[in-house]
Amino acid sequence: MPRKSSETLTEAELKIMQVIWQKGPGTVQQILDALIDPPVLAYNTVLTTIRILERKGYVQHSKDGRAHVYRPLVERDEASRSEIRHLVGRFFRNSHEDLVLNILEERGIAPEELKRLKEMLEQSDGGAER
Repeated sequence: MPRKSSETLTEAELKIMQVIWQKGPGTVQQILDALIDPPVLAYNTVLTTIRILERKGYVQHSKDGRAHVYRPLVERDEASRSEIRHLVGRFFRNSHEDLVLNILEERGIAPEELKRLKEMLEQSDGGAER
């Protein structure tokens, strides 16, 4: 039985997407050449991973002669939001508050982070007191 494909990005998929987001459209070889984190991947591994990304709707290819050039269909910010929604739904029963509380309990918050968070909260509710 084949493995179920992940709704979210796997580590290998994320590494490839980071290259595409940073460098822009490219062929499999260009993407492979731009991968800097070990372990070094084989050409066929990168090709297979890019095809999976294409099936998931993260990239699309166009033909340039005989080569396929892959470009992102999903921007980095959109992918980040999707990953966070998945995390919140899976581990925190769709409660963003529980996620934030978990982060604060786990590592605390520096004064400058707290100040920024307060500013964001004030902006999100039009400056009304909480």
